[in-house]
Amino acid sequence: MSLFPVFLKLEGRSCLVVGAGTIAEAKIDGLIEAGAVVHVVAPRATTSIEQRARGREVRWSPRPFAPSDLDGQFLVVVATSSRELNESIFQEAERRRILCNVVDDPPHCDFYYPSVVRRGDFQVAISTAGHSPALSQRLRKELGQHFGPEYAEWVARLGRTRRGLFRRAMDACGRRALLRRLASAERFELYLGRRRAREGRELVRLAR
Repeated sequence: MSLFPVFLKLEGRSCLVVGAGTIAEAKIDGLIEAGAVVHVVAPRATTSIEQRARGREVRWSPRPFAPSDLDGQFLVVVATSSRELNESIFQEAERRRILCNVVDDPPHCDFYYPSVVRRGDFQVAISTAGHSPALSQRLRKELGQHFGPEYAEWVARLGRTRRGLFRRAMDACGRRALLRRLASAERFELYLGRRRAREGRELVRLAR
């Protein structure tokens, strides 16, 4: 089965996490970072999740899962220690046509969590369709060394330039050609040179 790679917009969407152990923590962090409205259901939670609940970053219901918890949810992540419970939640989510991911259980996943290199709005996602998370993690580390933090600023600059060009009355083909040139490796090297020069001037100023 071939997967369809896609980035979901979760800003303001309701997402359910069943389970509140250490495995669930990373999933919750990712949902919060994407702007999702997160509801956690579990009788007990880690200290980190309890703190997030006190800070109102998530809503935690300290009780067992109930089918009604799926009402109005865009997607659900299941991370409990009970295989039977995980499977029953997946089946209920499937019946309701809600996207579901049962952690470390590929047959009960509508989507997989990729390994992600994130530099601001620039992201590289790596997936092995659940076959080898270890390989995804290794490649993430290697790519992370190649794509440094400077990509965050550069992508933001490209976005501002693109929005400005779309506000102008321009030929569509000419605009696409210009945008390709602006995103070229040569332009990136030019940007890096200017960035290093700016940082050098700042260091000199601080040293005075």
